[in-house]
Amino acid sequence: MSKIKGPAIFLAQFMGDEAPFNHVVSMAKWAADLGYKGIQVPTNNPAFFDLELAATSQDYCDDIQAKCRAAGVEITELSTHLQGQLVAVHPAYDELFDNFAPEALRGKPAERTEWAIKQLKLAAKASQNLGLTAHVTFSGALLWHLVYPWPQRPAGLVEQGFAELAKRWLPILDAFDEAGVDLCYEIHPGEDLHDGATFELFLEATNHHPRANILFDPSHFVLQQLDYLDFIDRYHSRIKMFHVKDAEFRPNGRSGVYGGYQNWVQRPGRFRSLGDGQVDFKGIFSKLTQYDFDGWAVLEWECCLKDSSQGAREGAPFIASHLIEKAGRAFDDFAGAKTDEARNRRILGLKP
Repeated sequence: MSKIKGPAIFLAQFMGDEAPFNHVVSMAKWAADLGYKGIQVPTNNPAFFDLELAATSQDYCDDIQAKCRAAGVEITELSTHLQGQLVAVHPAYDELFDNFAPEALRGKPAERTEWAIKQLKLAAKASQNLGLTAHVTFSGALLWHLVYPWPQRPAGLVEQGFAELAKRWLPILDAFDEAGVDLCYEIHPGEDLHDGATFELFLEATNHHPRANILFDPSHFVLQQLDYLDFIDRYHSRIKMFHVKDAEFRPNGRSGVYGGYQNWVQRPGRFRSLGDGQVDFKGIFSKLTQYDFDGWAVLEWECCLKDSSQGAREGAPFIASHLIEKAGRAFDDFAGAKTDEARNRRILGLKP
């Protein structure tokens, strides 16, 4: 049995208004038919999955879980990407991010933030009711417009920004701690938590909260030209979730990491379906196995070239082929010999 569980699939990019894509239970059967064993569930549409009801009704959670299991999959985690984004929004992005909020809250940033924080606390309780141990979200951003150091940033500005971000997230992290669930931030451009350095700043600001953890998605590191294998070495103790997503970076004389305001097809850095990009998944699965990662390997499909239906079909066998059954014994055990302290001393050339 592999230590890493899978394959699983994040449903957000496949949801729609027509069956089977309009409800979590019907999508559970769709995913199982494609070979997936788990589904990661978005929570921004109550008609698809009712987050508030899941937080207040154990019967609702038991019913959803039973129906998904009957279809052949487990719910691996819940997602509040869109709600988490709204915990911290710089005014420059107000109008754009209003799309993530209920219509009645648009144009009301303070009320929108209050709603988002409540959503995250509901997600903690819903995750607990479903028997889940991890949850994924975005951190939001107060500092993203300052990502490039021009004009010069005043001394203390970054620290003050992370202090405010921590102030907003600490009550949420405490709610997840009470629920016994790890809160995993997807390290992602556009968020204040977009690389290892910014995650460390957040840990410092939250006094290294035990529930402040990471969803590891190598595609976002490819687009930033970060070493994603070294990232695992550095932060493996905080990696509690894993998105299996491919990407490629093809710099040229016209544009690079920033992308030149081009669409996804023209950008040097772009997301691809599994196996079509540059991510070293053999290296990643090996590293995660080495560090005893026991979470789910979850496909997140985002490709600017390949159709989603093909990406979904190809994802399950791709992930399954990378799962590693961790060795139960050393490969050279057959050549071992019994020993004791006296024998060891003789081998070392020491007197008895």
